[in-house]
Amino acid sequence: MNDIVHDPHGGLPRLIEIMRRLRDPKTGCPWDIEQTFATIAPYTIEEAHEVADAIERQAWDELKGELGDLLFQSVFHAQMASEQGLFDIHEVADTMSDKMVARHPHVFGDESRDKSAAQQTKDWEAIKAAERAARAETRTLDGVALGLPALLRALKLQNRAARVGFDWPETAQVLDKLVEEARELEAARDRLGHDEIEDEIGDLLFVMANLARHLGVDPEKALRRTNAKFTRRFNQVEDDLRARGKRPQDSDLAEMDALWDAAKAREKSD
Repeated sequence: MNDIVHDPHGGLPRLIEIMRRLRDPKTGCPWDIEQTFATIAPYTIEEAHEVADAIERQAWDELKGELGDLLFQSVFHAQMASEQGLFDIHEVADTMSDKMVARHPHVFGDESRDKSAAQQTKDWEAIKAAERAARAETRTLDGVALGLPALLRALKLQNRAARVGFDWPETAQVLDKLVEEARELEAARDRLGHDEIEDEIGDLLFVMANLARHLGVDPEKALRRTNAKFTRRFNQVEDDLRARGKRPQDSDLAEMDALWDAAKAREKSD
């Protein structure tokens, strides 16, 4: 019988077995053996972001591999849980299947499919609220994951609060708050300590996330888009400097700023 580890078509059972052997305390990989949930969690977050990055770039040839990396993270966590007698990968899959069936009664139950996307979203939130209640998460903000990127968590916290009426009714009020927070920071920056400045910056970013929400914009997506734009334009600045026989450290702000403006103008003309 062939070893499933070397079967190129072994699928998920092959990956599960590979992970089991990597963690074998006698014959496995020393690095894999010493890992814990806490040490692997940052890699899980990183792999999820790499999936999102491939999608953002429409790099479909890379997406399969990135999804595989993310799947491996789930298998890794499940293997560690299995070793501790908590659960295994099959229970993980069953839990997800149970959740999807319960949250889609219009597909897997006897509810009508004749509903709008908005109504389905409302029903989905009602089902999730019932699930949180069953877990004794009775407060409005309970269950919003601490490990989310900060901007995304701010958005989710604000959405939760808005559902119970804690929200500005008009975008203009959010803009006023944004100006207020910026002025507070400007007025106090020379007399505040580092922790206080960090607190004020946090307030400013939180209001920015709220403004994005009121305008129907995903702040994480908006910032990723700006990061990509900055990278693209700065790369062009470096290319233009290279054409002059220079590196950024050989230049100055005035020259690089002029090249930046030129790169920006070329983008807009294209």
